[in-house]
Amino acid sequence: MSIMKQVKLTNFVSVEGLTNDEVMALITRAEAFKQGKAHLELATDVYAANLFFENSTRTKSSFQMAESKLGMKQIVFDPQSSSVKKGETLYDTLLTLNAVGVDLAVIRHPQNEYYQELLNLPANSHLNIGVVNAGDGSGQHPSQCLLDLMTIYEHFGHFQGLKVAIIGDLTNSRVARSNMEMLTQLGAEVYFSGPKYWFTEEFEHYGQYLPVDDLVDQMDVVMLLRVQHERHQDDANEAQFDAAQYHAQYGINQARYDRLQDNAIIMHPGPINRGVELASNLVEAPKSMFFQQMQNGVFARMAMIEAVLRGRKLGGLN
Repeated sequence: MSIMKQVKLTNFVSVEGLTNDEVMALITRAEAFKQGKAHLELATDVYAANLFFENSTRTKSSFQMAESKLGMKQIVFDPQSSSVKKGETLYDTLLTLNAVGVDLAVIRHPQNEYYQELLNLPANSHLNIGVVNAGDGSGQHPSQCLLDLMTIYEHFGHFQGLKVAIIGDLTNSRVARSNMEMLTQLGAEVYFSGPKYWFTEEFEHYGQYLPVDDLVDQMDVVMLLRVQHERHQDDANEAQFDAAQYHAQYGINQARYDRLQDNAIIMHPGPINRGVELASNLVEAPKSMFFQQMQNGVFARMAMIEAVLRGRKLGGLN
């Protein structure tokens, strides 16, 4: 397909299966939204519900803003005051929302591939609702991946041959998994670093592990990952974790920042553990794309949602 054509999907749950042309079409559309060159006119009302079963600031607020900018109507959903607390299944929750008129569900869930039961429906199912994955456990984070790709493309104008280091809590990171797959597909060279015990066999297929200090002055993109203590219940290394020691061994401090190439950028999906992955005074430094990533999140998610609206012919779109 030409990158000028619209992407049409019935659901958007993973970056797996997207072609390079489709990725570039989504980035192009997100840029058009950002620059005010694209507008969406919905002929009929489209209702969205944002179901966040894990805490979120950036992802949730930017999906809400994206829906508002696209002219959609939002139905407020709070897991803490819903029948989920009574044991209602995710399927039955969506069946209820669909029955009252919700067309699209944006879902963040702690279970990996929670969406499989929502996409592989039995013949007698009445569920007819678009699903957009806002993050599943340690599986996929397609919207973060797309906004990261958009940010990289804005800065470099290409992906082929770029050297990207993904550093930190690899095992628990859906950001690492989504980005390593798509960056490799687009022609970038991926490297990994951080505590060696978080570098497992699944990452070896996408790139090699190197110490942080062997990478920083060679990379175009340094992508830092948050240490996700909430997912470390079964990690024997958690008891020995020391924030200052982690920062000294694996974090970007002023000395490592000064070694970065002139055109290199630092990225972080947030929230940042200041003084752990990144020195606090560098969060808004010139080479840090953290603020730009958050801005781009709105427009990348607009492009994602539009793809599902068109794939389902919602709001009079084709």
